Amino acid sequence: MPTILGQNQYGKAENRVVKITRDGATHHIKDLNVSVALSGDMDEVHLSGSNANVLPTDTTKNTVYAFAKEHGIESAEQFGIHLARHFVTSQEPIRTARIRIEEYAWERIATSDANSRFIGADEVKHSFVRQGQETRVTQITYDGESWEVVSGLKDLVVMNSTNSEFWGYVKDKYTTLPEAYDRILATQVSARWRFNWTDDEQKAPNWEKSYEQVRKHMLQAFAETYSLSLQQTLYQMGSRIIENRSEIDEVRFSLPNKHHFLVDLEPFGLKNDNEVYFAADRPYGLIEATILRDGCEPKIPVDLTNL
Repeated sequence: MPTILGQNQYGKAENRVVKITRDGATHHIKDLNVSVALSGDMDEVHLSGSNANVLPTDTTKNTVYAFAKEHGIESAEQFGIHLARHFVTSQEPIRTARIRIEEYAWERIATSDANSRFIGADEVKHSFVRQGQETRVTQITYDGESWEVVSGLKDLVVMNSTNSEFWGYVKDKYTTLPEAYDRILATQVSARWRFNWTDDEQKAPNWEKSYEQVRKHMLQAFAETYSLSLQQTLYQMGSRIIENRSEIDEVRFSLPNKHHFLVDLEPFGLKNDNEVYFAADRPYGLIEATILRDGCEPKIPVDLTNL
């Protein structure tokens, strides 16, 4: 039976690059995990083994490190744009480049003040601690004409210890869950948002400011929504982003409900007045949805594990 070659791509995955910018005694860190995927006129390498159109994956790795020096890393998005443009415009067989980046945040360690007995402690500006919160992510795709930039975050754990209810749901003979009128609402946010910047003729967003503001609006919506369901909270988080950030047309969330169940303390003669909970890691409810600007079509994949 005859066969045909379908979609294919290749590249170097998970190139770990750390860029230190030295501004005198003050240093700044950008810590990225960069994956490159290239596609185009690559039939022959699969069909006959000819490498005539293949840029070695080792070269793509070297390019990542060289570009960190040549262009610096202003933001994950801008760094990915430099890489994607280079691969598509410098190699004729390459038609599309997809750059995926994870960014790991570091914060400066607060040191002793000028009155400390440690000499120069107030002048230390080169020590950092890895933040234990979310990982920032972005994916840049370029086909030589148009751009698609989808950014986001994962592993951002948030909790409301009150102002959350869950009741009035469908019940059948298998339902045992009691209705809750004051519960903990906690989740581990995975979110992606798509920018409406697609053309070099457009003014590009301020990528760093955009991330900070999206995160701020997301967290404020989570905190300020009196929640009757995690779905309602999700929608408010996405709506707040769309309403406040004109550069973004689409947001998709995947929110596992990190259940907290009241512990029965009655066997010990104790009353549990919404104070002691069992944090269950699994199974968990998984709430997912896309929020769009009116008139826009969804483009972010439903399955975020592929993004």
